[in-house]
Amino acid sequence: MEKPTPAALAAFDAAFPDDGRAERRKMFGMPAGFVNGNMFCGVFHDGVVLRLPAERIAALGAEEGVGAFEPMEGRPWKDYIHASAPRWGGTATLAGWAQEALAHTAATLPPKEPKPKKARS
Repeated sequence: MEKPTPAALAAFDAAFPDDGRAERRKMFGMPAGFVNGNMFCGVFHDGVVLRLPAERIAALGAEEGVGAFEPMEGRPWKDYIHASAPRWGGTATLAGWAQEALAHTAATLPPKEPKPKKARS
């Protein structure tokens, strides 16, 4: 898995919602945003990934620098889009999409129960 570009990391930081429900954690070693234990945004290679409803994904697919999120070729994540950091980084538009992703994820997915910590042997 490729490491995220500096532009992608900066875009993620700039777009991350200023919302008490949003929690920063790592997913596969990369920065990600979670709400109620569910990922709503993250960093991948040269952009930011966002969980959005199907109709928004379809609408945004026509935007320059926005496409399907396929972490492995030919295996897209159906609920996510990938927004190019060089095109969208630092914009109010990307920040709005991140806020939309937070609200959508909080409203549509049940909170995850924390997993118990494994005992050291």
